[in-house]
Amino acid sequence: MVAVSTVSGSSSAAIALPAVQAAADTVFEPADRPTMYFIGVTTGKSSIMRVFPRWAARLGLGAVAIRGIDCRWHDDPAVYRRVVEFIARDPLSRGALVTTHKIDLLAACRDMFDELDAHATLLGEVSGIAKRPVMPHAGERQRLCGYAKDPVTSGLSLAAFLPAGHWERTGADTLLLGAGGSSIALSCALLDPAHGANRPRRLFVTNRSPGRLHEIEAIHRTLGVTIPVEYVHAPVATDNDSVLARLAAHSLVVNATGLGKDAPGSPLTDAAEFPEQALVWDFNYRGELQFLAQARRQAATRRLHVEDGWVYFLHGWTRVIAEVFAVDIPARGPAFDQLAADAAAART
Repeated sequence: MVAVSTVSGSSSAAIALPAVQAAADTVFEPADRPTMYFIGVTTGKSSIMRVFPRWAARLGLGAVAIRGIDCRWHDDPAVYRRVVEFIARDPLSRGALVTTHKIDLLAACRDMFDELDAHATLLGEVSGIAKRPVMPHAGERQRLCGYAKDPVTSGLSLAAFLPAGHWERTGADTLLLGAGGSSIALSCALLDPAHGANRPRRLFVTNRSPGRLHEIEAIHRTLGVTIPVEYVHAPVATDNDSVLARLAAHSLVVNATGLGKDAPGSPLTDAAEFPEQALVWDFNYRGELQFLAQARRQAATRRLHVEDGWVYFLHGWTRVIAEVFAVDIPARGPAFDQLAADAAAART
């Protein structure tokens, strides 16, 4: 058995605790203060470990903590169940943000949740976990709630750089490289019928394994998607290059694979050529960022707009922190701008 100790402290300030490499037999000791967890792959390298104490002070959360829990990509379901069971049972463990493992964790632990929001049910993923009393002030038992925040956070992040009326004006396409939870969520935000005619002309989704493609296709059928969507099995990077070459000018190209952060590499080869005046978005903001470097090398000659995942990071974390600690955090305006400035000061 692997015993994991939580660092104790008498300070009233928020703290970030060392990350834990989780296994099926990991024993987590009870938190000694209200604690939020970050379930990822390389959580100790994330800026959130420096940003969270600043945000906790800004939001008046008091003596709280954040701790990373590292799991392997597509880990053993028993590992996810061990983590979720601990969070559910430990009184001072308040919840978690989940990245990379959103789909796998819910598949392994669906029966452990008392409540899932509509997006989590539709997308088959959870990006946030929080606990709520059965009734206000009712005993010790709390409901374990799962949330899929990515349709909201990806939409907010895209709106930060997408020109108004872009799709209707340009007739451009979208290419989502990767068919995991973040890609599924962004596709739902893009294809929302509420946008009317201002949606991509065509959507392409590629993935190295076909299983995820079947999942996203099933979700799109449930949504009644009306624009053409092509699901492309792309086991090697040259397959993605070929799809990229088919895009119209002004198209949106998104790296939603995790490559460049959680694993080395890029979904494209160095020979790939982006469409003229494309919007290129890497969901990552840290790591080797090979995809981002590929886009930046072509930015001047191809007149590209290149975005990293920093704004996505801000929206992703603030939406989940709001659920975990039951606080109101605006998604825009002066209060959000102050949180963004706090984060920028601690960014690595």
